[in-house]
Amino acid sequence: MSIYLDHAATSPLRPEARDAWLAAHETNGNPSSIHASGQRARMHLETAREGIARHLGAQPIEVVCTSGGTESINLAIKGLYWSRQREGAGNRILTTAAEHHATLDAIKWLVENQGAEVTFIDVDETGCIRLEQLDRELSAGNVALVTSLHANNEVGTVQPVRAICELAERHGVPAHIDAVSSLGSLPVSLHEFGAAAVSVSAHKVGGPVGVGALAVSRTVTADALLHGGGQQRGMRSGTLDLAGNAAFAAALEVACTDAAREHLRSLRDLLIAEVRASVPEARLLGADPDATLDDNGLLQPARLPGNAHFEFPGAQGDSMLYLLDMSQISVSTGSACQAGIPEPSHVVLAMGGSEQAAKSVLRITLGWDTTEADVRALAAALPDAYAKACKAGFSNR
Repeated sequence: MSIYLDHAATSPLRPEARDAWLAAHETNGNPSSIHASGQRARMHLETAREGIARHLGAQPIEVVCTSGGTESINLAIKGLYWSRQREGAGNRILTTAAEHHATLDAIKWLVENQGAEVTFIDVDETGCIRLEQLDRELSAGNVALVTSLHANNEVGTVQPVRAICELAERHGVPAHIDAVSSLGSLPVSLHEFGAAAVSVSAHKVGGPVGVGALAVSRTVTADALLHGGGQQRGMRSGTLDLAGNAAFAAALEVACTDAAREHLRSLRDLLIAEVRASVPEARLLGADPDATLDDNGLLQPARLPGNAHFEFPGAQGDSMLYLLDMSQISVSTGSACQAGIPEPSHVVLAMGGSEQAAKSVLRITLGWDTTEADVRALAAALPDAYAKACKAGFSNR
């Protein structure tokens, strides 16, 4: 029996989302059509949008339905940048080197093709942004926007998003928060964060792949990536996916509960204890799982409840991944791997880790269908995998 512990990559479709998806296909009509069938489809779509908006701390009109987290992030960063350029704002983008590649690559494209400049704000040894440096760079001026993760998708460290957004607002700069990794695990709120935009994805919470959303404040304008029918405040044209968004809303209803978050936290704490007992050399990276973050009065965990990210000294993470996969246990290195060549984790490097340390990591992420038996099975398989990976050594490529 296979054991799936890579929910940060994608989480299996929840039964509630599957049922909602199938039920929505009983409704005929394009939600943009004005005949009765179209208007019935529109009614069901707007009900789904209301459900999504409720869990994003936004008004329904502020929710732009997208094809997933990557599109949402690109629409936020590029759309806000283009809009700000039309307003005569500066061309600097402030972010960290520990962001998801959807953010880093979107910014890289703007730098190479649109005259943008990027300034990377340092993170500390846990992966948390250094607010004093962010404040200095904002004070230096010429800033188009700030973009930050809500919680790091590799090491699970939660960022002080309210403080980030307050600093940006103080300088008249919009802030985008990437909440793809945190949605479901932590409360997400466009208005409580004080953000201009918040991006999310359905498949990370047990919804369907190919569905996402960008919550955009009514006070903000983001230029469109896709042009056509002018739907969704003109920010995203195209026929809207009724079934996908109904399934997304259904997944959020069961994912965004205190009981679901406590389930993840309890299993994560068991996982950390079991890994440390089975491989004493393993070192937990990221924020302390027992710590809390007082983000300007918004008390929250300092680490995602379903995330454990370990360095296994002397072993290559890719080797351990393959060995565990042979035991039918799925985990992730959390690092990019292009053309079969292992690459060090850019997040660990940004945190000050060595290149070898950045190649020695495993990301283990839990989800709605994870059990205690799954966690104990991983712990039982780790010592042998670690010993063999240490013996194999590191690739010279």
